[in-house]
Amino acid sequence: MSTFSEVVRRICALIITGLVSLAAVAAPLPKLMSDDGHHALLVDGEPYIILGSQTNNSSNYPAALKDVWPSVEKLGANTLSIPVAWEQVEPMEGSFDFSYLNVLLKEAKQHNVRLILLWFGTWKNNAPHYAPAWVKLDNKRFPRVVTRGGDTLNSLSPMSANTLNADKTAFVELMRYLKKHDKEHRVIMVQVQNEVGTYGSARDYSPAAQAVFQAQVPKDLVRALNVQQGTWSEVFKADADEFFHAYHIARYCDEIAAAGKAVKNLPMYVNVALRHPVNPGLPGSYSSGGATDNVIHIWKAAAPNIDSIAPDIYFREYDLVEKVLDAYARLDNPLFVAEIGNDQAYARYFFSTLGRGGIGISPFGMDDTGYTNFPLGAPVYDEAVIAQFSRLYDLLRPMQLEWAELSAAGKVWGVAEPDPPPATRETDEAKQKQTTAEWYTQILQLGKWNATVTYGRPMFWIAPPQGNTPSAGGVLLAQLGQDEFLVTGYKARVEFSPASELVGKKHMIERVEEGYYQNGKWTMLRVWNGDQTDWGLNFADRQHLLRIKLATYAITSD
Repeated sequence: MSTFSEVVRRICALIITGLVSLAAVAAPLPKLMSDDGHHALLVDGEPYIILGSQTNNSSNYPAALKDVWPSVEKLGANTLSIPVAWEQVEPMEGSFDFSYLNVLLKEAKQHNVRLILLWFGTWKNNAPHYAPAWVKLDNKRFPRVVTRGGDTLNSLSPMSANTLNADKTAFVELMRYLKKHDKEHRVIMVQVQNEVGTYGSARDYSPAAQAVFQAQVPKDLVRALNVQQGTWSEVFKADADEFFHAYHIARYCDEIAAAGKAVKNLPMYVNVALRHPVNPGLPGSYSSGGATDNVIHIWKAAAPNIDSIAPDIYFREYDLVEKVLDAYARLDNPLFVAEIGNDQAYARYFFSTLGRGGIGISPFGMDDTGYTNFPLGAPVYDEAVIAQFSRLYDLLRPMQLEWAELSAAGKVWGVAEPDPPPATRETDEAKQKQTTAEWYTQILQLGKWNATVTYGRPMFWIAPPQGNTPSAGGVLLAQLGQDEFLVTGYKARVEFSPASELVGKKHMIERVEEGYYQNGKWTMLRVWNGDQTDWGLNFADRQHLLRIKLATYAITSD
């Protein structure tokens, strides 16, 4: 398969030779592409990284937008994720109102910002809160989940054809509006539902659901998972209830996505209310049926029209977040952190996400409407909250296209600073220092070379790393050639050393240039040398993009 940059060059060549009209390629549809387990989001035909900003839930009205755009601008975001509610566009059945979308598209163009629309339909965090009243007040026509004990929960059942068809009808109308009124594709992706699943029950136990549960597992799932045919209980044993619910919610979302794509083929994804990656508890204590880490394989089999399963991260702890990112950065799944808390502790995972080849990240609650979701986010929303992310977005901006292309080729790395080490009873001060230094040291394997990243060190000293207070650092690194790299970072030091094949050979940094890319061309601002390289490459709180050339040299004797 051709590389993404080759695809772009081919399109340009076709334009020049007149084989493709300008109108045909003026605004190509956004697309998620995958090649050999690497992924890229193409916008206007070029790889694109989402430097995102997501509003609070109820900022999806024209009157609230005045409190949204200033935060987007201060953040330096290139993409705004914002809800569109079913109750908003179809308040009465069959009567549609897209006046909000009209305002949103116009203002997004004025601010030169792309959009991700969040469809709040059948599910929004388990419940039908954003469904219109004619849906959520008619439990006979649009039934809810029934527990094993017979109680009715405030979560619509995925088994209802009535609910699916009504939701799908509204969603298709939304996509028709976009096809007609968003020809430049200001909207680059659409989220189908929001944190689907059910709290309080592993699945729907209504008579209708029970009849399906006691039947054979659908053949498409049997083939996809390569399991023996049988009933749900026979095939999946103790996991049968949760897998059943996940399959039917996934099929439900997939049918909506497929219908929308048939109108306008935009990338579509689902976001996930995560279960705890270490101590998950029982289904229903978390959002059972959602695409949690234990049922991603079910979702991938049941929902081929969902292009990405995107985690919503509200764990602050480093080890938990790393587990989540590992679970969703799959060969068959483009990693997109659709939501993450906006407090200080979360910002560093920008590095971890992009280092795994992620297509973007979007902090939640980034508007000045007066609401905060503490303790999941910052207790107060102010300039300092915005700055935690804006300074990291600034690091990527001078190489955004280049990074996206290299990421699509699998030539990027990134690490975030870990939390402080757990308290120990170690009384030997020297051993304690050694333990701390090891804790704040990360080694990246780059082929012929290794990069050692450390945190909390004076720029002009060999002192062991002690970490930052609070943990905030991180590094992004991309490979341009066998011995050439791009590096940027925040509150971290990077040092290069030879890998095993070069051990014993003399090596050095041949050249370090600070600069930026413009229209695909590297512009050098200055050369780093002397104090700026002898003690490692130190990144503090200023924006620096470095292009580094490493070399070996031979020693000759007379």
